[in-house]
Amino acid sequence: MMNPANSLQTSASSVRANYLAVLDRMNTAAGRAGRNPAEIRLIGVSKYVDASVTRHLVEAGCRDLGESRPQIIWDKSAALADLEINWHLIGHLQRNKAKRTLPLLTAMHSLDSERLLQQVEQDIGNREKPLDLLLEVNISGDLEKTGLSVAEGEQLLEKWLMRREKCPLLNVVGLMGMGSLNGGQDQARADFEVLRNLRDRWAVRFGLPLNELSMGMSDDFEIAIEQGATMVRIGSILFAPATSSSAAG
Repeated sequence: MMNPANSLQTSASSVRANYLAVLDRMNTAAGRAGRNPAEIRLIGVSKYVDASVTRHLVEAGCRDLGESRPQIIWDKSAALADLEINWHLIGHLQRNKAKRTLPLLTAMHSLDSERLLQQVEQDIGNREKPLDLLLEVNISGDLEKTGLSVAEGEQLLEKWLMRREKCPLLNVVGLMGMGSLNGGQDQARADFEVLRNLRDRWAVRFGLPLNELSMGMSDDFEIAIEQGATMVRIGSILFAPATSSSAAG
């Protein structure tokens, strides 16, 4: 994981150009799939850069930001408190960090155990809006990746159904997953199709909307959109230097 202290440094104009280029690619991918681009959100993964460069992205128009580490959300939310930002936690939440982190979040994409769900229920506190939760599913089976198995995901949704009325400030809204580390675009397409089909099946089985599919990153977000992603998590290509932004895409 890259430390923001050693992060990329790039200009506001480069960040804006990269952001607009990614939006254009998202719109094109949505068009190919016969989808409405307005249904798809870009989550700007700002873990690669410090607060000053993150500010460039927000000022370019990206209000949804994703971070892997709770501590970085603590720091950046304070440094960027003058901006309207929806913070998304896309990495693991240690239970001892939940109480400080949850008030800052709009969504957590990485719900991966009943123990974590219990901790979130305990520490959610008072909010104006419910916190959106996505189950992280290891769709590729890569041992290097975190996430629930299909069986574990089903068990967690069963637990959620039994207790959701007791915690109205939490809302399970969908699934998150990552494509395989190996296999290229064809494998990514197959992985994303698996996640979409799993979401559809669980939505029927458990009677939940599960409208959100968080899948796709810088290398494969267009494929993810074609397969039904509603949130794509884009990082490095947003912060590429101006001279290489076109090559990076």
